[in-house]
Order: sequence, then structure tokens, then C-alpha cells
Amino acid sequence: MKNQTYCVIMAGGGGIRFWPVSRTARPKQFLDMLGTGKTFLRSTFERFASFIPAENFLVVTNAAHKELALEQLPELTERQILTEPLGRNTATCIAYAAFRLQATAPGAIMIVTPSDHLILNEAAFRDVVEEGVDFASTHDALVTIGVRPTRPATGYGYIQTGKSVGDSHLHQVRIFTEKPSAELAQAFLQSGDFVWNSGIFIWQTEAILRQLEKLMPDTYYLFRSAGAVFGTPQENDSIARIYPECRNISIDYAVMEQADNVYVRCGDFGWSDLGTWGSLYDYLPKDENGNTTGCEAVTFDTTDCLVRLPEGKLAVIDGLSDYIVVDTADALLICPKGTEQNIKRYIDAIKFHKGERHI
Repeated sequence: MKNQTYCVIMAGGGGIRFWPVSRTARPKQFLDMLGTGKTFLRSTFERFASFIPAENFLVVTNAAHKELALEQLPELTERQILTEPLGRNTATCIAYAAFRLQATAPGAIMIVTPSDHLILNEAAFRDVVEEGVDFASTHDALVTIGVRPTRPATGYGYIQTGKSVGDSHLHQVRIFTEKPSAELAQAFLQSGDFVWNSGIFIWQTEAILRQLEKLMPDTYYLFRSAGAVFGTPQENDSIARIYPECRNISIDYAVMEQADNVYVRCGDFGWSDLGTWGSLYDYLPKDENGNTTGCEAVTFDTTDCLVRLPEGKLAVIDGLSDYIVVDTADALLICPKGTEQNIKRYIDAIKFHKGERHI
């Protein structure tokens, strides 16, 4: 089973919510955001490499970041880095990886994972994933990994669980709900039958291709029209032709919300998608006033702030509470933690007024 299981790491995101540290040239998946000495991409690879051989990995990333991926994952070959000419969201990314595996590893089981999540209990996570692999290998099923919610978070998607499957820990999926209101998230938490959608999936290659053909035929037939190029030197030219014509849509909207063979394996393994500065703050060491440590900041009457400075730079901060202060060589961000969702708007304003130089 190990030799038939492949891990597809999706590493194509722009990471703009971690501006100004995350930039177009080096987005957050290629950065050590937690101060562990490892980038998100490296940590993700090592998490799965404990039970999947290095030759069974594929990394899907922007063409401009191919060398970064190879530099951070020297165990992989160029052939294992699938380059996207432009971003087309997770459905197209997964379709690309599935067609490659169909051509080069018939009968493969795919584990699909984002490149930038935090898992604190990796042993528990592995148990959950391996049960999902066992189930997917013997069923025409799309398996998603769910996380039991600990708070009424509004930034995550939710999955309502249905009937359990035999004596396994898997459940049928009733509905997917994207990023609910605070009131609805609280109701989900109280109901006890909703879990967070981690965005980690497991399935047979043929199972996901059947659903793509059924639910996303435009994209499916674009890839199928490429013929027998996958895994050959002609692949990149075909992908450059195909990608601009593919829909920009997530796998959740395109397939998971509509398919009738979706199952969830829930677990408790210390998960976070670390999608914002605020979520990162929760996992960083702090001083007695709740301010993040690890940089040369002197604070007065300042509490619960995330402060990140370039090495060797000193900042004096007085009178702030619940703020994000992130400095780099050419850009400085100061904003309340509660407004960090506006970073995309900040980026748009910078592009309009100052161009792309600082993005």
C-alpha cells in the first residue's frame, strides 16, 4: 500500500495575507514563519515523508517557484515539481496532479494537502490519514480530513457529518458550509455534528477523475485533450496551453459540495491553517504581556501584540493593544488584529498607488 500511496502538496498560493513578509517572489509556504528553522513546505514534506517514500511526492507550484521548491526539498527531482503557468485554484491543481498520476502511477491513492498548515500532534495525524488511505483504497470514495472545532471560528469551512461507516471512524458527509457567520458557527459548535474542513483529501486517482468528468467536464476534457503528454517532455507546453482555459474554482465548490460519495475522517491533532497573522500569533511564544517575543522590541503599556522585525532592528512600542506590527526592509504594516482581513484591500491599494514593487 505504501508504494501505491502518493502525496500531492499544493504549494501555489500567493500568501498575500502575510504581507509584507510574504511576497510574490517568496510566498509564505517557502518561509519559516514559526521560527522553527523549517519552512512550511519543508515541514509539510517531512510530516508525510515519515510514511510515504520521497519518490511518491508531487509538488504543484507556480512556475516561478520551481527552484525554491527544489532547493527546500532536495530529496525530490525536477520531474516531481509540477509547475503552473498561472494560478487556477485547487480544482485545476488537483486535476493536473491526477492526470499526471494516472499516466505514471496507475492505481495510485492520492493524499492531497496544502503546503502551509500546522499539525502539532503528528502521530495522531498519521493515524487519521492512514485510516483514510485504507478506506479510500477499497471504496469509490472521496475522503476529507475533518477537525473537531474548539471555537466558533468564522474563517473555516464546516462539514456536517452523517452516518458512521461500519466500525470505522469515518462518516458520510451531509453538507459543506463555507465560512459561516458568527451566529451560525456557534450553532454548528453546539450541535456537535459539524467539523472544520482541513482541506486535506484522500482518494483513488480514478475516483477523483470520475468526479471531475461528471462535475467539472470543461476542465476534465481540457486535460484529457492533451493526450499522452503527462510525464513526458511535452507536458509543460500542453499545460501552458490548457491552464488559461481552466476555471478558477476550488475543489470544495467544484466537486466536494456536489459529489455523492464524500466521507470524512475526523480527528484531534492540533491543526491550524495559519491563514492570517492573527492565527500565527496564537502559536508564537509570548512575554508576560502577551506580546510575541523573538525580536528586539522594547514595549511600554503594550499588550497582546504580534511584533516581527528584521534581524538587528530595534523598535520601541508604546500604548498598543491587540496590534500587528510587521517590519521588513522596504515595507511596514501596522494594523489592529481585528482588521487583518483587510490586508487584501491594503494590497490592492498599494498596487493602485505604488505599483507592484512592494508586493
